[in-house]
Amino acid sequence: MYQLTALWFFELDFYALFCHDNTAFIFFIGVYRMSETTKMKQDSTRQGIGSLEIGLRILNIIAQSSKPPTLKSLSDQLSHSPSRLHKYLVSLLRMEYITQINGSQYALGKASLTLGIASIKKIDPIKQALAAVERLSEETDKTVSVTIWNGHAPLVIKWLDASQQVAVNVRLGTELSPFFSVSGRIFLANLPLARRLKLVEVFYSDLPAKPRFQGESLDQEAFNEHLDSIKESNLCTFSGDFLPDINVIGSGIYDINGNVSSVISLMGMANDCCTKVNSLYPRLVKEYANKVTEEICGAASF
Repeated sequence: MYQLTALWFFELDFYALFCHDNTAFIFFIGVYRMSETTKMKQDSTRQGIGSLEIGLRILNIIAQSSKPPTLKSLSDQLSHSPSRLHKYLVSLLRMEYITQINGSQYALGKASLTLGIASIKKIDPIKQALAAVERLSEETDKTVSVTIWNGHAPLVIKWLDASQQVAVNVRLGTELSPFFSVSGRIFLANLPLARRLKLVEVFYSDLPAKPRFQGESLDQEAFNEHLDSIKESNLCTFSGDFLPDINVIGSGIYDINGNVSSVISLMGMANDCCTKVNSLYPRLVKEYANKVTEEICGAASF
């Protein structure tokens, strides 16, 4: 009697049986398709090249350091001996991914710069913002939007309604007020200070109505302080300030120069869209915006 062994052929995606003497037959006993989740788990646990990962970790530390690190500093952060790390540094120097400064410090070299520039050329910040807001819409089932600054006001370039639509007179292509919209205040807060102060001064010199925040009217000084707070937190919320029973939450996406390239906003009814800083929707909006910023700018984002 033949002794049979069952094998799973990962690449061919089937089971097979064959005899131990390798002279008999092979036959299929069924096809099994791995789920995408299973495949992803296998990819994440596959053995990689440890030495390559150490080299990349060295580059990451050099890239994220406020000043060029020394060999000892790298050794301390990576928990590897200086003698071991020195070999990696020699190779990275040879391939021009790093350069040596003052004989003892290390900075990124021109090969790293070439990679960075190539990556930046392939980045489309608006496309990434639009994709992010679609995911936010799916996760929350709230009305969401993306706005850009057209030179003097926010312009809606993406609008996705929730399953239960919010009754507002805003749609794709609408130009919003810089002072009476969440996205407008985020853009204002991140303008160069002199330009922002001038715009606010002109606005308050011929005031149609005072801007409000959390039910309070804001004079010019209070409004500028409000903008400072928005810039610091990268979050702006309205709690029925302009539309009764409607709350709005927004957060900015930054480009490589530290400017706001677009704003993600979420809107919902006051009874199921809390605007408290640590509540669900402000946290989600900010997380989505920050994630896109990291995709654009890297881990050391603004």
